[in-house]
Amino acid sequence: MGPNKHEAIYDSTQAVKTGTTIMAAVYDGGVVMGADSRTSTGNYVANRVTDKITSLAENIYICRSGSAADTQAISDYVRHFLHQHSIQMEEMPEVKTAANLAMQLVYGNKNNLQAGLIVAGWDKQNGPSVWAIPLGGTLLNVPFTIGGSGSAYIYGWCDSEWKPNMTQEECEAFVVKSVGLAIARDGSSGGMVRTLTINKDGVKRGLYRGDEIPRGYDELPGGSRMETN
Repeated sequence: MGPNKHEAIYDSTQAVKTGTTIMAAVYDGGVVMGADSRTSTGNYVANRVTDKITSLAENIYICRSGSAADTQAISDYVRHFLHQHSIQMEEMPEVKTAANLAMQLVYGNKNNLQAGLIVAGWDKQNGPSVWAIPLGGTLLNVPFTIGGSGSAYIYGWCDSEWKPNMTQEECEAFVVKSVGLAIARDGSSGGMVRTLTINKDGVKRGLYRGDEIPRGYDELPGGSRMETN
């Protein structure tokens, strides 16, 4: 008897991965983070509404790509260490402190982890900042960064469209459009676009469904949305 026709689609032994598009950008006064919501196991979509933007502290968040288990474990460790640090310092932690903790965990275990991360947030000492931690554990302070499998499709777009000192509205639109374009072209990215805006006033989340994401010029027009009772 031949192999089951479903074996090529779903293999339970494969790691659950956030084959993904993640990004973050600094604007005048804060940062905007964005990510798609698809989690896959091989060719099987394990979760289509994943939240890949995880809290590390009240003012600091992390975008996760790579192995879901690895990135969740790193996030838990960093959150624990930051909590201890903030108690000792009696103030909210700095974004660069969280980024350095994540970098040391990734770099120190780079042969065993598959994790590409973006740490971003706002603190009173340095204001808004974005830190990129690609595979291997390099740490870069950048004005904007993209990661995950979908990032290869939008490097040119992001280099062309990003500009310094954007307003909050311009930066949010830039992030949503960028992740939307990656979703349209990358088979491992999909679902919705989740955003997170962080500034001195706090945190604001955004959620954009498929019919609310700006379309590329080469995409087919969407049909009418099915209404349910």
